[in-house]
Amino acid sequence: MATITFKGDKVHTSGTFPEVGTQAPDFVLVDRDLKDVSLSSYRDGKKLLNIVPSLDTPVCALSTRRFSEEMEKRKGVHFFVISADLPFAMQRFCTAEKKENVIPLSMMRSKKFADDYGVLIADGPLAGLTARAVLVLDEGNRVLHAELVSEIANEPDYEQALKPLG
Repeated sequence: MATITFKGDKVHTSGTFPEVGTQAPDFVLVDRDLKDVSLSSYRDGKKLLNIVPSLDTPVCALSTRRFSEEMEKRKGVHFFVISADLPFAMQRFCTAEKKENVIPLSMMRSKKFADDYGVLIADGPLAGLTARAVLVLDEGNRVLHAELVSEIANEPDYEQALKPLG
């Protein structure tokens, strides 16, 4: 469990956030076509996991746009945005923003991902959603960068997240 803030008020997450050097847990989430997909489905290339409470908020949308623009400069990196949003809403955002390089994944069928990754908000007004976090994984899903953003309303540290991606 970690303590973060939402607009200055303390909230807690469940589980343990992955640390640099550890193996990222596999997961099963729902893609834009309502199919279950797992982390192990993406064996080639590095991965950037942009974990957000909801794409329907300004900071979540901003971080997704920024990372998407950065991923256009990099080849062979899978860029995921993960939230509790429904796949329809996530796809609508990606279409409206012309973000074809984003792989939207939803927790609509299970919150196991959020608990396994230590990002499930356990209390406060956003309980049940994910905290804001960024993970960068290598080809074997070992964690190269991990940031659990201490204030949900803040953006992640883009430069630090992008360093391991070259």
